[in-house]
Amino acid sequence: MEIDLGKVPFTMDFHPSDNLVTAGLITGDLHLYRFNADSTPQRLLEIHAHSEACRAVRFINDGQAIITGSSDRSILATDLETGSPITRLENAHEDAIFSLINLTESTIATGDDQGCIKVWDTRQRSCCNSFNAHEDYVSDMTFASDSMKLLSTSGDGTLSVCNLRSNKIQSQSEFSEEELLSVVIMKNGRKVICGSQNGTLLLYSWGFFKDCSDRFTGLSPNSIDALLKLDEDRVITGSENGLIR
Repeated sequence: MEIDLGKVPFTMDFHPSDNLVTAGLITGDLHLYRFNADSTPQRLLEIHAHSEACRAVRFINDGQAIITGSSDRSILATDLETGSPITRLENAHEDAIFSLINLTESTIATGDDQGCIKVWDTRQRSCCNSFNAHEDYVSDMTFASDSMKLLSTSGDGTLSVCNLRSNKIQSQSEFSEEELLSVVIMKNGRKVICGSQNGTLLLYSWGFFKDCSDRFTGLSPNSIDALLKLDEDRVITGSENGLIR
């Protein structure tokens, strides 16, 4: 199955319980499609969500809404059924938004081009906390809900751990020689894997984030831009050359 979006996509997300996929484009447009294995995908929504590139998108509220972040520094929540805007936060960050993830039922986190991470209450529509976690763009984030810790990677080559209970940056790795582009938690919370610009996977042991404990080298000559946990022992990688491994 292939969907021709017409323009370059920056981001995508799957609905938590339905055969729906959403994509954010370089034009600032937001697309929503229904897909099935034996039929042509049906476009349900096409919205000009932002004035600049739509860099991050996630389904929220059990899939009832879509939230997007843009290089125009705004955050938009869109109703899934009607396509109408629920709320828009202009100038949500001082710099362009690069990444966005769900944390809890009522909170999300966004990261910008200058390394700032903000936590938002989607019910109150306000910022709960902010962390100056990095010196360069926040490339990816993941959340350990049991310990309430937010992990982030950055173009500055570091992995940071923000403790949402104490509202402090708990730990940060040493600077890596390459940009860190993606992050995922594996091995039932015992390992953290980061994808890098040169195609190496860096492994960190939980609680020992200063330096990586192992490296997988020679996997790809291209950057590992995306990581997805298949199970606790296997991870799917997406590279800039379009290959999925």
